[in-house]
Amino acid sequence: MEGPSVSRTVPPGLPVHGQRRSLHLAGVRGQVARGRDFTRQALADWRWLPGHGRSGSGSGTGAGTGSEAVDDVLLLVSELLANAALHGCGPRSLLLDATAERLRIEVTDGSPALPSPRLPHQPGRPSGHGLFIVQRLSDRWGATPDAEGKTVWVEIAASRLVPPVRPGRWLPDPDLQTGHKYM
Repeated sequence: MEGPSVSRTVPPGLPVHGQRRSLHLAGVRGQVARGRDFTRQALADWRWLPGHGRSGSGSGTGAGTGSEAVDDVLLLVSELLANAALHGCGPRSLLLDATAERLRIEVTDGSPALPSPRLPHQPGRPSGHGLFIVQRLSDRWGATPDAEGKTVWVEIAASRLVPPVRPGRWLPDPDLQTGHKYM
């Protein structure tokens, strides 16, 4: 008997109903580096990191492997955490919410001031590029005020993160205890 069709659309390392992971950052040193490392590990666990757990995904470099989107995710995490440190009384937490459709990244901080991009964008200035980067790299972004500050969030389509399978490569079949699936 065949399993539920929803399981076929979920990336192989992600639970069927998605997964949320959070990292407490209030008062922690090296918040940006810790947030990037935390995110990199989650992407590897979900098999969204090229070269981790998918023999057909290539070396993790080059066009079409998903590595550009992974770099985008890590840069987005860095930008959100750095902006919270510089403009938001420091980041309180980082939340990664992964589903079969998208990855949502949320950073909470203690400032009620909502972010607004500097307009017009001035590429020659030494600062003021964070939200421009966020707008360019994410599929959606926004900010939500709360009683203790705000949450700034971004979303990236999961389809950008799943490394494509090159035809003719053997891959482990997650539905079988042993054996491989030829793609």
